[in-house]
Amino acid sequence: MNEAKVTVYGAYWCPDCRRAKKFLGENFVPYKWVDIEQDKAAEEYVLERNNGKRIIPTIVFEDNSFLVEPSNAELAKKLGLKTEASKTYYDLSIVGGGPAGLTAAIYASREGADVLLVERSGLGGQAGITVGLDNFPGFPEGISGQEFSDRVAQQARRFGVEILQAVDVERLENEEGYHEVYTSDGKHYHSLAVLIAAGASYRRLEVPGEDDFIGAGIHFCATCDGPFYKGSKEIVVVGGGNSAVEEGLHLTNFTEKVTLLVRGDKLTASQIAVDKVNELNSGVDVKYNVIVDAFEGKDSKLKTIKYHFKGSDKMEEVHPAAAFIFIGQTPNTSFLKDYVEMDKYGFVLTGHDLTHDEHAEHKPLPFEANISGIFVAGDARHGSTKQVASAVGEGAAASISIREFLRRS
Repeated sequence: MNEAKVTVYGAYWCPDCRRAKKFLGENFVPYKWVDIEQDKAAEEYVLERNNGKRIIPTIVFEDNSFLVEPSNAELAKKLGLKTEASKTYYDLSIVGGGPAGLTAAIYASREGADVLLVERSGLGGQAGITVGLDNFPGFPEGISGQEFSDRVAQQARRFGVEILQAVDVERLENEEGYHEVYTSDGKHYHSLAVLIAAGASYRRLEVPGEDDFIGAGIHFCATCDGPFYKGSKEIVVVGGGNSAVEEGLHLTNFTEKVTLLVRGDKLTASQIAVDKVNELNSGVDVKYNVIVDAFEGKDSKLKTIKYHFKGSDKMEEVHPAAAFIFIGQTPNTSFLKDYVEMDKYGFVLTGHDLTHDEHAEHKPLPFEANISGIFVAGDARHGSTKQVASAVGEGAAASISIREFLRRS
C-alpha cells in the first residue's frame, strides 16, 4: 500500500467525512483516517488547528497545510486535478471516465476528433476500485483495477483527449444544432456529439466502516473479485434479490460457505434461483430479517460484520473473508431526466431498444439515443452487461457510430 499523503480527521457519523474519504479513495489518493472520538490527542489537534473549534473533517496535507469541511471542488484544486477545459467547443463531449468513456475517447481522438471527457470523480469508474481484473484479455497474470485505469487514462491523454476530473454534469441542452454540456462549476461546453458513459452506482448500506473497506474486503462484483477468495472458509453476501442470490451461488465456487444476509423475511429472486439456494448442500446459508450495523477491520482489511435481527437489540457478528453487497444499482443519469428516453430504472434506451416508427425523422444509429447526436455506452445503457470487457467493447462500438454521425454532420 502506498504511504498516506493525507490525514483525514473526523468521526464515523459525519457525512462530510464520508464524502471526503470517498472522493480521496476514488481518486487513488492514499489517506490516513483518524476518528477523533476514539483518539483524544487527535481531537485536541483538531481544536488547535481550528482555533478551539471542533470542526470536521479537518484534512491535513503533506506540506502541513489543511482544509476544513472542503467541497470536492476544493479538494480537487488542492490535489492539482484539472477541473476547467481550455476551450468551449469540441467535436465530441464524453460524460464519464470509466472504461467505456475512456475507450471511446481513445478511438475518437485517434481519428482526429477533438474530444473533451468530463468525470465527476476518479478515472476508471467502478473498475478503478476493483481489487484486480483477472478476466480481462491480454493480462494473463491479472492487473489491478487502479493500474488498468491509469493505463487507459494515460493512453487517452497520449492522443490529446482533454480530461476534467471532480466536475459534475448538471444537464444537457440543445442550441442551434449543438449539444450543450452544463457543469456544476457554472461552465458549459458545446459539441456536435455527446457520449453518455456515466456508469451506474452500486447502492450502499451507508453504515460505519463501509467506505473504509471497499476494495479491501467489501466488493460489488462477484465475477470480478470472487476468485481472489478461492479456498476461503466463508463469504458474506448482503441482499435478497436476483443479483444477490445468483452471485451468492457463483461465490460457492470459491469458498466453503456463503452466508446470505437478507433484510426481508424472504428472498425476492426468481424461483429457479431460490430453489437452487434451498437445495441440500447448496453451500448457501440464509439469515432473514437482518440489519447490518457496521463493518470493522484490522490493518486496512475487513475482518468483522456486525448485525442484529429485526425486533432484537442483541448484536451478533460474523468474520468472513469478504463481503459482497448486492442491493441494487442506480444509473448515474439523473442529469438526463426528461431529456432522453429511459427505462423505468433510469437506464438510457438506445438503437433497437427504442420504439421504431418507420416514418420518424430520427432513426438512431447503434448506441444512439432518441435524440440525434446523443450516444450511450457502458453501465448507464439499458441492456449493458456490467463487465469491464463489455464496457470497453461498447465504448469502441459507440465511437464508430459517432464517427459516422460526425461524417454526416
